[in-house]
Amino acid sequence: MSNTENLNNKAAIVKLKSLVEDIQVCFFCTNLKTEDGSTCQPMTAIKVCNQGNIWFFSDKNSHKNKTIATDNKVQLFFSHPGKSSYLIVNGDAEIIFDERKIDQLWTPIAEMWFKKGMNDPSISILKVQPTSSYYWNTDNNQMMNFMEMVEAIAAGTYQISSRETAYSY
Repeated sequence: MSNTENLNNKAAIVKLKSLVEDIQVCFFCTNLKTEDGSTCQPMTAIKVCNQGNIWFFSDKNSHKNKTIATDNKVQLFFSHPGKSSYLIVNGDAEIIFDERKIDQLWTPIAEMWFKKGMNDPSISILKVQPTSSYYWNTDNNQMMNFMEMVEAIAAGTYQISSRETAYSY
């Protein structure tokens, strides 16, 4: 049995924003060609903006940044088992060096990694522009699908589809 619900444009971004802000920590995966998980590491999402981009702080000299500089395809895996919420975001990452954006996004959590504060010379920002996203709400046994978010937003046809899924154990 299939049940499809489409959310357009802003409603889809609101849902993505709600999920990311609720879960916050994800596995941020680069170098997707290896497919073995060795390039995944926990990261805290700082913000989801009104365009649906997900923002992170990162050390400019990190292996993650070096990998993104040569291959910007990334996957983000968010999980909140206590709320039965799971989210996968596929996207394109961009490394940004912008003092005003750092100031805009700065949180006390960032100071845990950047001991010199907002002026730490090693700070970079990662902007992930989702290309597709999927989330599962296992309480309702549903999978939600955010398809080709960026292109659809630009075209004004952005939708979320949901369908019931069967799980076998």
